Amino acid sequence: MIGAAYRGLVMLGTPLLELWLRRRQAQGKEDPRRWRERRGFAGLSRPSGRVLWVHGASVGESLSILPLLSRLGQVCPGWAVVLTTGTVTSAALLADRLAADPALAHVCHQYVPVDHPLWVRRFLNHWRPDAALWLESELWPTLIHALGRRKVPLVLINGRMSERSFRRWQKTPGFARSLLAPFTLCLGQTEGDADRLRALGARQARCVGNIKMATPALPADPAALAALRTAIGGRPCWLAASTHAGEEAVAFAVHQALSAELPGLLTLIAPRHPQRAEEIIAALQGARLTRRAQAGAAATLPDAETGVYLADTMGELGVLYRLAPVSFIGKSLVGQGGQNPVEAARLGTAVVFGPHMQNFPELAPRLLACGGAISVADDTALTETVRGLLTDPALRQAVVSAGQAFATAEADVLDRVIAELLPVLREEVP
Repeated sequence: MIGAAYRGLVMLGTPLLELWLRRRQAQGKEDPRRWRERRGFAGLSRPSGRVLWVHGASVGESLSILPLLSRLGQVCPGWAVVLTTGTVTSAALLADRLAADPALAHVCHQYVPVDHPLWVRRFLNHWRPDAALWLESELWPTLIHALGRRKVPLVLINGRMSERSFRRWQKTPGFARSLLAPFTLCLGQTEGDADRLRALGARQARCVGNIKMATPALPADPAALAALRTAIGGRPCWLAASTHAGEEAVAFAVHQALSAELPGLLTLIAPRHPQRAEEIIAALQGARLTRRAQAGAAATLPDAETGVYLADTMGELGVLYRLAPVSFIGKSLVGQGGQNPVEAARLGTAVVFGPHMQNFPELAPRLLACGGAISVADDTALTETVRGLLTDPALRQAVVSAGQAFATAEADVLDRVIAELLPVLREEVP
């Protein structure tokens, strides 16, 4: 009943959805060259043979699945993959990653259609997927029910179901069951996620590990890394990574508090959304700021006068984590949910994050428990922690060593996930 009402409202709201997409395009949140993909129009031809549709909402989910897709290309040759996401940022990063890795030659990217019955039908009629993998918590009713009606095998990978979401879904148990019914298999990030999915009606739900633990080290352009390393020299520095609105001001406050006692301190800020650069520059009045991205020019390097270096570029966290001895993980102090701390820990930087790490309900506590990260409650605690890590090499190395050990401890999780997927992918598809 709720599902039918939802689809009816979406149909009635078609003009509003069209207006919403146009507005997002004007705001730079939709790709002007490819926005028709959001209405289900394909931007590419369907490959011959079997097609696996993989959907991840944004940057983190889509990048975390690439190692799995690379491995599947080896064990399931002949399958082509269409990988969908919903953000311009994810599309830009994936374009670079897919082009650079021959092991991902069987993967192409499309924008996911908005959850509109006609647009979803248009998408599915073109791609005709033989199986589908869904990532984390991106549960769109029309897309999922359409796959169910077509009897397309559907697997949830790295499924997330927080306690808060679980309580919300419990208020509509019938709708929850109908949404999970099309899934052949649900693989939760944690045993708790699997238990909650099972309680809501998932037919098969279990946990074999978190694929984010198997993500390879973020890449780094050797020339860019060498140039920045030379520019920084022996200066003390730290990084505020994947920051959200308000966290750049906190990072600058930390910089101001520590500059007097740490001569030459350089604060690196890498916003989650680089298009916010002008907004950030306006907010950091008084900062001796150098902006990395310059339209039509090579990347600008920090000089001796730079206090704050704004890395407003895409795909360079691998460079920055390798350079910064200390890294604060954004969306965890002012924002809500946090970003992936394992990526940073793997690259030998001492990880610090705020109290809001709901997106990593299992990983963050485990990383803290083993000493591989430090949690701070507010900007004052962040200042003291950055000071301590920059001035105490032994403390910093202890955090780095524990973090790297944690980040590499579950490298075999992909083998376990693939073992679960193979029976589904090797079934004869009607």
